[in-house]
Amino acid sequence: MTCYEKTGIVCRLEPKPEQRILVISDIHGNLSYLQGVLRKALYSPADCLIIDGDFLEKGDASLDTLHFLMELSENGNTFLISGNCDSVQEIFRPDGEETDRLLKSMVRRRKKGLLRELCIRNGIDPDTELHLSGAGEMLKTRYAEEWRFLEALPHAIETDRFIFAHAGVNPAVPLRENTIGELTHTDAFLEKDVCFPKWVIVGHWPVMLYGENIVSANPVIDRERKIISIDGGCVLKDDGQLNCLIIPEADREAFGFVSYDGFPVRKVKREQKGSDRSYYIRWGDSTVQVLEREGEFSRCRHVRTGYEMEILTKYLFSEEELTECNDCTDYVLPLEKGDEVSVVETTGKGYFVKHNGISGWYYGELE
Repeated sequence: MTCYEKTGIVCRLEPKPEQRILVISDIHGNLSYLQGVLRKALYSPADCLIIDGDFLEKGDASLDTLHFLMELSENGNTFLISGNCDSVQEIFRPDGEETDRLLKSMVRRRKKGLLRELCIRNGIDPDTELHLSGAGEMLKTRYAEEWRFLEALPHAIETDRFIFAHAGVNPAVPLRENTIGELTHTDAFLEKDVCFPKWVIVGHWPVMLYGENIVSANPVIDRERKIISIDGGCVLKDDGQLNCLIIPEADREAFGFVSYDGFPVRKVKREQKGSDRSYYIRWGDSTVQVLEREGEFSRCRHVRTGYEMEILTKYLFSEEELTECNDCTDYVLPLEKGDEVSVVETTGKGYFVKHNGISGWYYGELE
C-alpha cells in the first residue's frame, strides 16, 4: 500500500486555555537552529511545543535532533508530528537482505540523514556495498527505542481551534479519514482552493516558493481561509531560517512569530532605495540560458519568462548554455542607515542579505 492508501494517525490535544502554543516545522536535522529559535521564543517547559514534521534528514544532525526532541517530549508538553522525511524506520519492516538493500539505497540517495549518520557512528561506510551486509538488523536492534518513538508519531494533531499537519489537509473528508500522503506530502498547500472552519497550520513547502518578485521566509497567515504556512526553508535554502509560530493562548488568534538563522549580523552604513522591478528564480522553475558567463557573475535569461539578471556563476549547475540554477533574485532591499541585516553572501559587487526575513541585495558598506 502507498501512503495515499493508508489512513493517517490523528491525535487529539487539549492545551490549557492560557498556555502558549509554539509551532516549528522543517527543522531538517539542524539542531543549532532549533535551539536558537527556542531561545528567541523564550521557550519554557510550560509551553505547548508542537513540531510539525520533517525534523529529520537533509541537515547535519538528525540523530542529535531526534534525541533532543525525544528528551523534550518527556515533559508532557512537547508533541511531534511525522512529516514525509521522518518515517525512516519503515525500512526495518522487511527483514534481512531486503532491509539491507533498502538501507543501501537510502543512504546513497540521501547524502545527509539519520540512517547515514547511524552507519558512520557504527563504523559502517555507507558508500561501500560490502560493509552493508547485516547492517539493517544491527541498527534495528541497537536503536530500537528511536524506531519505536518514530513509529508512534501521529500525522496530525487536532485541538478545538487548530489542526496541525505537516503538509496539508483534505477538507472533502473528515480529518481522521485523510491519508498519510495527504497529510504529509501535499505540495504548495496555499495554492489549493480550500478553506477551513478551524485554523490549519502546515510546513513542508518553503514559503519563499510562493513569492515571484520578493523572497520572504516569514510565515504566511491567510486569515480568510484559516491557513498558516510556516516552513522558512531551513537547510533547504541558502538564505533559509527556522520559524516558530507563537499562539499566545490556545483560544486566541493573535499570532506572532520569531525566526532564527545562523548568519552574521551587521549594520547598514547608508540608506538604499529598493528595486522597482525584480524577479525570483526558484526551485521547480529554474532553467536559465547563460548569455555571458563570467568569473563571479554571469548574465542569464530565465527561460520561461525571458527575465534577465546577473546570477552568481557558482549558482549555475552546469557549464552548458541551458542549465538549472540555484534559487536567486536581483531584488534590491530598501534599507535605512543603521538597519541590521544578516549577511548570506559577500561578493565583489555587494552583499546578499536578509532584513526582517526578506532577502535581497545591498550595495553599500556594512559596519
